[in-house]
Amino acid sequence: MDFVIRPATRSDAGTIFRFVCELAAFEKALDQVETTEEGLAEAIFGENAVTGGLIAEKDGEAAGFAVYFFNFSTWQGRNGIYLEDLYVTPEHRGSGLGRALMQAVAAIGVENNCGRMEWSVLDWNEGAIRVYDGIGGKPQTEWIRYRLEGAALEKVAGK
Repeated sequence: MDFVIRPATRSDAGTIFRFVCELAAFEKALDQVETTEEGLAEAIFGENAVTGGLIAEKDGEAAGFAVYFFNFSTWQGRNGIYLEDLYVTPEHRGSGLGRALMQAVAAIGVENNCGRMEWSVLDWNEGAIRVYDGIGGKPQTEWIRYRLEGAALEKVAGK
């Protein structure tokens, strides 16, 4: 495989934003993207950032990305790494780039003594599920994912 995977920098914010929008469109949720290029730049690379990113390039052109952050397991007593987004452009799917990005995030987790790596996938995304199964990922069917956002989040916060 002739890809280069490198840490993302603030100058990659436009590319990351484009990929986020492409990923959202693929997931049939483009109308739910609320951020901007500037918002992502600050969130990922700003002074208080808790995230990191990787850019995959082929022949000097961006072909995919991954964004991750560290979480914590009280049961393990150490951090974990959460893969928030992984995206490979359509022309590079099936090339092994998704697997390589997963391996790169896993390596960051191991280098930082993380006890586990977690991520979510839409139940209809069979291509991604094949990749995740192929690297030994195990679905966590005993947990139900919950979310608070917008007005519901503000209401619970008493705002």
